[in-house]
Amino acid sequence: MALTAVLLCMDRGDSTHHGFRSTFRDWAGEATAYRRVVFEHALSHRLAEGIEAAYQRVDFMAKNTSLRRDWADFCLVNHAKNAKKT
Repeated sequence: MALTAVLLCMDRGDSTHHGFRSTFRDWAGEATAYRRVVFEHALSHRLAEGIEAAYQRVDFMAKNTSLRRDWADFCLVNHAKNAKKT
């Protein structure tokens, strides 16, 4: 809800937190070599059920940290590119 509050304060009613999450998901799936389970876990999506969930005990913390760092770098580079155009 924090992102929604920020968007409202910025008077960006045309944007939603779902759009940001979708953008991240698309980027992770298309532009990285991370396994699907890593970026879905970063989005707090529950993939495993039943027996699979019983055996999945890893939280992918190191990979999530790396993924989020890569996402931040991607956003910063693209922000810098867009800032130069104006």
